[in-house]
Amino acid sequence: MGEVTAPDTRRHHGNRYGRSEDARRAVLEAADDLLVEHGFAGLTVERIAATAGVSKQTIYRWWPSKVDILLDALGDDLAEELVPPDHGDLRRDLRDHLAAVATFLTTADAGAVFRALLGQAQHDPALAARLRAEHVRGQHARDRLPFERAVARGDLPAGTDLDRAVEQLIGPIHYRVLVTGAPVTRRFTDDLVDRFLGQVYLAIR
Repeated sequence: MGEVTAPDTRRHHGNRYGRSEDARRAVLEAADDLLVEHGFAGLTVERIAATAGVSKQTIYRWWPSKVDILLDALGDDLAEELVPPDHGDLRRDLRDHLAAVATFLTTADAGAVFRALLGQAQHDPALAARLRAEHVRGQHARDRLPFERAVARGDLPAGTDLDRAVEQLIGPIHYRVLVTGAPVTRRFTDDLVDRFLGQVYLAIR
């Protein structure tokens, strides 16, 4: 009787195994890394495939273009990195969340992907529409969470304009990162929260 060989339990990235999660993550992470290294214009499907260890043909079966890869990567990154914490305290939740937004936009590879897609969207209306529909709206909903929880706890009035509150706090961070290039320090984001809450609590006294 011949020797029995144990089944190969290694994970595979090849076409025969379909769109494995390991291969998908490898492609998305490669896209993030290569964008930072080469910029949007220098990012190619060939480079992504080589870095991720999959074939170019496999990538094209999963994503029509490098933009689709970046959009997919951005969706994962936003959901992983920019969900506001829930400390049960609005000031603390907002301070931590705004600091995370600032870090994401200024130092994270995923933030570089977001900035690149925003730049590309300025002259690509179809991309702009997809970016807003698939990611910007979803992130706006996550940005609302601390306020929604505060309303549910009774810390904010039920009639508070939550969309405007998000814009007042998130907007200045994007303006500094994308327009003026001014630094976005923890002191800056904490001051945004403190000034905002000072105005809100003064108005409801």
